[in-house]
Amino acid sequence: MTQASLAELARPPSQLPSAPQLLAVASGKGGVGKTWLSITLSHALARSGRRVLLFDGDLGLANVDVQLGLTAERDISGVLSGAYSLADAAVDYPEGGFQIVAGRSGTGSLAAVPSERLRGLASQLLRIAPSYDRVLLDLGAGIERTVRQIAGLAGTCLVVTNDEPTALTDAYAFIKLAVLNNRAADVRVVVNLAGSRGEGERTFNILRKACETFLKVSPPLAGVIRRDPKVKEAIRAQTPLLLRHPNTAAASDVEALAAGLTRTG
Repeated sequence: MTQASLAELARPPSQLPSAPQLLAVASGKGGVGKTWLSITLSHALARSGRRVLLFDGDLGLANVDVQLGLTAERDISGVLSGAYSLADAAVDYPEGGFQIVAGRSGTGSLAAVPSERLRGLASQLLRIAPSYDRVLLDLGAGIERTVRQIAGLAGTCLVVTNDEPTALTDAYAFIKLAVLNNRAADVRVVVNLAGSRGEGERTFNILRKACETFLKVSPPLAGVIRRDPKVKEAIRAQTPLLLRHPNTAAASDVEALAAGLTRTG
């Protein structure tokens, strides 16, 4: 290992440089559809011709593979233990046209990962990022330090919320801590499970006003995803929405989100 690599691993993840290809998908609260959005957005980006990797970063409740009906022979726990590299853990998901690094349910949260292993994981994420147009980081729900550190590696962070007061409060808390860590962080908001685009925009405005008033920042709205009964049906069928129900409202909204991200880099 070179001296430069040793110096890189010696720094905490929050001090490592960010990579524009890394796109973190986060939420302060569970149950807002973050993992479903990560999968569907990965699929939409791949359909637009991008080379995409979806990284399941929720060690305790990893479920990207569950939602897609996959049985992964390699997962993030092996990467963290040093059994194989992050690149070697990536597997093709031919139906969606993207690759996946699976998580491992029941192994605890990132908070339990020794700091040196977390630094190694962060370093590998940065090294692998240039091989893809987008690497989506499906992070665990919450605002624990390690989740924020991995999110800090990303060039852009999407914070997913809905109109529930607890979801808005926790989304605000995540944005607050992200901004405290890096004032220039590119944090954008996605409102999921909205009754309509108008309702989604009103939900966003509640969060935006709180951020402007107390944090002096104004995160932009990346997209509104409308509530759609076909989403639950697709999840139960362990099939991506864009394959099973490509012409539904939610599918259209995620494709619009992907197009917006492609335009803005």
